[in-house]
Amino acid sequence: MQELILHHYPTSPFAEKIRLILGYKNLPWRSVIIPMIMPKPDVLALTGGYRKTPVLQIGADIYCDSALICDVLEHLRPMPELYPEPSKGLARILAHWGDHTLFWTSMAFSTQPKGMAQMFGNAGPDAARAFGEDRKAMSAGMPRLRPADAAAAYRSYLRRISDMLDDLPFLLGEVPCIADFAMYHPLWFTRVRTSVLADILNATPAVLEWMDRVAAIGHGSMEKFSSTGAIAVAAASTPAPLHDDIFQDEHGIPLGSRVLVSGESFGPEPTEGELIAATRMHYTLRRTDERAGTVHVHFPRIGYSLKAATPA
Repeated sequence: MQELILHHYPTSPFAEKIRLILGYKNLPWRSVIIPMIMPKPDVLALTGGYRKTPVLQIGADIYCDSALICDVLEHLRPMPELYPEPSKGLARILAHWGDHTLFWTSMAFSTQPKGMAQMFGNAGPDAARAFGEDRKAMSAGMPRLRPADAAAAYRSYLRRISDMLDDLPFLLGEVPCIADFAMYHPLWFTRVRTSVLADILNATPAVLEWMDRVAAIGHGSMEKFSSTGAIAVAAASTPAPLHDDIFQDEHGIPLGSRVLVSGESFGPEPTEGELIAATRMHYTLRRTDERAGTVHVHFPRIGYSLKAATPA
């Protein structure tokens, strides 16, 4: 197995999701710390445009979006399972809810002025302002809950999660699955990054106990690595053969076409490349960078749009 290189920053919720899964699966990994906001020149050298966090690199293969990264890690090390039968479909649906509805509710609550003051208290107002402008550019007009509305919804969601834990240590059974990791990371952000607002969790002690069990999994074996080193790894590597090459055409765009892939809502920055795979689950683009060489950039289908690139 080639080395797993995770491009992330410590306070990223979605990165925490992946760090815990790496620990759960006992997969050693290399840690490349990236900027929290743009510019991210070393990230873009690998992805070609995608700038969300985290990104998983395996040689010259670049995997975007934590949902796809989870599938990749499951393929690399099937046990312990993230998607156990017979609740595989339920686990995926719950994970999608955690990564979207629960996440954005948590963010709207946690980034109210009191939370932002804690996040950037030592860095000053300029840092908070730069962060706000960066995330505004990424949100592309997405609707956003007001903090009071988010607080009401958050409390209800926490009670519902608590109800799931009445008779079980984890959300769907005796061991964690993808639903646990996807629902944990938005709550982790509130508890750790904006702890001044973490009292909202106190009304659901079962949730706090579950969070402690998930946190105890840890991040496994990690080694620090540099972004320039990661780019050198990509340049010295050849992308792996595609395991799933069954073409599922939903757009009338043939393989070999120049295309753009972008997030449907948050993080709309496009990646351009040659479409070399469009399967049931993912897209793969081949692109060349002067520093990283030829790389394959992979995206999940769900949450991403594909369109033909405009001819030059």
